[in-house]
Amino acid sequence: MSLSAERTFFGLLTQADDQGRFRDQAAVIAGQLWSLRREHGPEAVEDDLIQLDDAGLICRYEGEDGKRYLHIVTFAKHQKINRPSGVRTPPCPHHDLGVPREPSPQMRGALAESSASRPGGLTEPSVTRPGGLTDPSGNGESAGQSRFREHSPQPHGGLTEPSVSPHRPDLGPRNRDLGSTPLGGTSAPAPDSISAKDLIGEYAAACPHRPPQDVLSHLGREVKKLLAEGIAPDHIRAGLDRHRTKGLHPSTLPSLVHEAMNATPALAAAYQPWTNPADTAAAYGGDL
Repeated sequence: MSLSAERTFFGLLTQADDQGRFRDQAAVIAGQLWSLRREHGPEAVEDDLIQLDDAGLICRYEGEDGKRYLHIVTFAKHQKINRPSGVRTPPCPHHDLGVPREPSPQMRGALAESSASRPGGLTEPSVTRPGGLTDPSGNGESAGQSRFREHSPQPHGGLTEPSVSPHRPDLGPRNRDLGSTPLGGTSAPAPDSISAKDLIGEYAAACPHRPPQDVLSHLGREVKKLLAEGIAPDHIRAGLDRHRTKGLHPSTLPSLVHEAMNATPALAAAYQPWTNPADTAAAYGGDL
């Protein structure tokens, strides 16, 4: 393959999620990996992806959400995940779900030769469909699934892997797909069932004049993020009080909450400013 395809492959290793998957968008990949090389735009990146797919290094597929994805087949050989962040892309139907993929043109000759050398050739097993039904024909094909040879992905969202880190269940996936909608809160609600709407309502009620709607909406999004991280409502309320007093940008709310949570007490009581003694002779013992 070309040198640019090789470079795109190693660049994808730094952008894929913990399972080696990424959105199959040549324009996005070009912007992230080739942002300083305008001559290598989306069309050139698409050519790189075609070469990588033909070589069997990546697998391009369509998820149940109708979006295109790619899977780095040898991702586990190149990257070691120390802190899993959870699943953000549908599984690859050809590798993650155990469905064999159609061989590339370069591999068909080797497969044909291998099949001819074995007694009886290659045979496909029967396919078990959902509900325990067995397809004696062995193809398991239905409308729109002529390419897949085994059972379809499991229901209820299609994701069979945990969506949050097993080590930190309070944290959701640290990586989100570009332009996708968040999957929702990843932690249990606060014990007192305080919502972002309640906190913003308290904030607006304490203001002398109702803030603009854009400010309240932005603050509401920040409060939702903090609640999803497990921040106590009292700490968020203290940060909102500081925000209302200082009149800062809504994006500063996390810093103000951090200040309310972790600010050290003032050292004014321990610090005594220097003052000249009233009786210098007594203070310096006649040394002056």
